[in-house]
Amino acid sequence: MKPVMALVGRPNVGKSTLFNRLTKSRDAIVADYAGLTRDRHYGNAKHGRYEFIVIDTGGFEPDAESGIYKEMAKQTRQAVAEADVVVFVLDARAGVSAQDHDIANYLRRLGKPTVLAANKAEGMTEGAQLGEFYELGLGEVHPVSAAHGQGIRSLVDEAFDPLNLPEEDDAAEQQQTGIVKLAVAGRPNVGKSTLINAWLGEERLVAFDLPGTTRDTISVPFERNGQKFELIDTAGIRRKGKVFEAIEKFSVVKTLQAIETAHVVLLLLDATQGVTDQDAHIAGYILESGRAVVLAVNKWDATDDYQREQLRRQIETRLAFLKFADLHFISAVKRQGLGPVWASIIQAHRSAMVKMTTPVLTRLVLEAVQFQAPKRSGMFRPKLRYAHQGGMNPPIIVVHGNSLEHVTDAYKRFLEGRFRKEFNLVGTPLRIEMKSSKNPYADQE
Repeated sequence: MKPVMALVGRPNVGKSTLFNRLTKSRDAIVADYAGLTRDRHYGNAKHGRYEFIVIDTGGFEPDAESGIYKEMAKQTRQAVAEADVVVFVLDARAGVSAQDHDIANYLRRLGKPTVLAANKAEGMTEGAQLGEFYELGLGEVHPVSAAHGQGIRSLVDEAFDPLNLPEEDDAAEQQQTGIVKLAVAGRPNVGKSTLINAWLGEERLVAFDLPGTTRDTISVPFERNGQKFELIDTAGIRRKGKVFEAIEKFSVVKTLQAIETAHVVLLLLDATQGVTDQDAHIAGYILESGRAVVLAVNKWDATDDYQREQLRRQIETRLAFLKFADLHFISAVKRQGLGPVWASIIQAHRSAMVKMTTPVLTRLVLEAVQFQAPKRSGMFRPKLRYAHQGGMNPPIIVVHGNSLEHVTDAYKRFLEGRFRKEFNLVGTPLRIEMKSSKNPYADQE
């Protein structure tokens, strides 16, 4: 499961700049759920050997008693509670403020692993100019420049090295266990808990918590028709006493981590609410993670014909990028339509783990070229020669040839359609990579 880093600090110290530098993007995953304000953003980051989720928070005033600052402090406290490590961002040029001391006192009381990052430190030395930050009593001060990318790698290493994080199992190792990891994802109140309880009641199994994680993820093992599953619960269940009243039942971090851990994700939508921005964000993250997915619309029995037609149109437009996934209309309360969902889950897992032989893939590529050759680009027409499988979960097909950088996205979609039809790939993303042969005479005049 990916570790979590939270960026905290007073306003205007460069937290968002550091967030964008870590994620190498300005596209944060944002939840529009009431109570999850826009002041808390989530993104994927990878630096060195570490892949992690980073949370950007608003300006933090721990003792704020009213207004927007109280809400921002509430959001920051949740981010800190969900994080494995906290990066306390300071302004190296402005020096230590009274608000910095308040935040430091809060973090010391909490006992969460914390790293100090003195931002805007370009051109500064680690000497007297940074000495005053040691009075915060949180250990070593790391000078960084989020705007220029200086000191970021050492900051990440310092944050995660002491945690001794376990290495993730690869897809082949997970497949050998024979257990399908299934995550149920969706917005709050779409019926995730109701659906899980319906499943467990139907199978007459007792759920229990698997130990070994520090982030309160609930894993429920169960079996159906001889197939073992591990249900990764994202319903927001937390043990009492571990968190405080400010923690909402819905945790974006728990959902993102569950998606990363799973083989198959069941994305649950609410028929009475339609497809919201948050649904689209979660769906986009599933696609980005390469996980197999099944779509299920809950509370279908509570809608009329007009609402159903509108919902179908919303799914076709807002979730068009998941058109490869099966779609089901269910009622978790009445246990209607649950059987076909299981069939799609099994099919999606099979598709994600499919083995495709090189001769068959090469034949499909050559047949596709004969049927429709790729478009010429200037003097060059891409030549596709052979293909092989480059990975599973999601399936990756690597095509070799010449001038393949000129292959258009439309032609890749054409190839994808033929691959999907041949191997009956349903419910899983399919990634096609183009690798051009190097011209041995390119460097010779």
